[in-house]
Amino acid sequence: MDSSRITLRPYRSTDVDDLLSWASDDRVTRSIHFSTLTSKEEALNFINKSSIPWRRSICIDDRSMGIMVARPGSGDERCRAEIGYALAVEYWGQGITAKAVKMAIPLILEEFPEIVRLQALADAENKASHRVLEKAGFIKEGMFRKYFYFKGEIKDVVLYSFLSTHSIPS
Repeated sequence: MDSSRITLRPYRSTDVDDLLSWASDDRVTRSIHFSTLTSKEEALNFINKSSIPWRRSICIDDRSMGIMVARPGSGDERCRAEIGYALAVEYWGQGITAKAVKMAIPLILEEFPEIVRLQALADAENKASHRVLEKAGFIKEGMFRKYFYFKGEIKDVVLYSFLSTHSIPS
C-alpha cells in the first residue's frame, strides 16, 4: 500500500462508525488491552474518555482503521514507554502496521523527550506482531514465560525494544 495513504492522528467523534467496524471484531481485540466494542455508545466513550497518554488512530485515506498507543513510564521508569497497536482485519498482511509503528516512533520520542527505550510485549503466538516489530527496527530481547493473565489465560510474551539512538529502517 502507498505510504501516503497511511496517517496517524488523534481520534475524532466522526470516527465512531469506522472505529466500531474494527474494534467490534474479536480477531482484532484478542491481543489488545481493551474489550471488543459492541455499540456506538461504547465507541464514543472510547474516543472521548481515555487514560492512555499517547493514542493515535491509524488511518487509511483518513478513515480510522486501527490504533497505536504508547504508555510512558513515570518516576524511575520515565526513560521507557510501552507501545501497542491493532489494525482492522481487512488490512492485515499489507505492511500497514509496520509503517504506522515507524511513523509513531519519532512522534513519541519528540513528545516525551525523556524516553530512550520503546518496548513492546507481543503474544508469543502472534508471529505477525513479531514481524511488525522487526520490520520497524525493534530488537527481540527474549521471552517472558507465563508473564501475565490476559483475557482468560496466562500468556507467554516476547519482549522487543527500540532505543532512541537507533535508526528507523526505511
